[in-house]
Amino acid sequence: GKVKGLQEVISSHRGKMARKFFVGGNWKMNGSSSAIKGISEFLTAGPLSQDVEVVVAPPFPYLQHVRQILPKSIGVAAQNCYKAANGAYTGEVSPQMILDVGGDWVILGHSERRNIFGENDNLVAEKVQFALSSHVKVIACVGELLPEREAGKTEEVVSRQIAAIAALVSDWSNVVIAYEPVWAIGTGKTATPEQAQEVHSYLRKWLAERVSPDVAEKTRIIYGGSVTSGNCKSLASKPDVDGFLVGGASLKPDFVQIVNARQ
Repeated sequence: GKVKGLQEVISSHRGKMARKFFVGGNWKMNGSSSAIKGISEFLTAGPLSQDVEVVVAPPFPYLQHVRQILPKSIGVAAQNCYKAANGAYTGEVSPQMILDVGGDWVILGHSERRNIFGENDNLVAEKVQFALSSHVKVIACVGELLPEREAGKTEEVVSRQIAAIAALVSDWSNVVIAYEPVWAIGTGKTATPEQAQEVHSYLRKWLAERVSPDVAEKTRIIYGGSVTSGNCKSLASKPDVDGFLVGGASLKPDFVQIVNARQ
């Protein structure tokens, strides 16, 4: 038992060292030309740790503008896209358009897309597959609702969500998984570092068993759910928390402290 425990600690530590910390700022439906000027100023001033991959996700109308004004070291993501390159899909955008305006990432399966706009596991998985095949990197989101957590179904829900995605993904090198307990998004409730670690560890184990140990060790699993400058350090200290997907706090200068949580 002791040896196995030690091996787990070592492999987790080794993996953690190899996985570059990742912090995404999801602006959601927020921002204006003047607000974005302020955000770009604090992002440019930083200083942002060199050891962290930073990506921001502005609303579609600002994507190109944000790409032009931010330092190249910061990636730009769209908040959603469709599973086709073009066509009669009013109100949608394609991965090809994201690339065309300089974006390199897309957030897919966010709980707001799933729960407000009715996107199901299968649609999310198809979008992930198409985005990856179009050379757009993906932040794929999973997470449970409050009634699901209270019913003890957290693992059942996140494994169902990740299984749908895993069925259609062959190369995981451009995928970041975001675990977002829906009950903690924008509610001011945060999962404790222990609760976050528990689910992240479960997801990594799931990947090791169902995909491969190599993918499990290399894939970054980030936490989203009321991340603030006050709780980011304790969350970042957990072995399977490889970064954050930040909502509201990414619009404020505090975002810099969250990016630097491991320092």
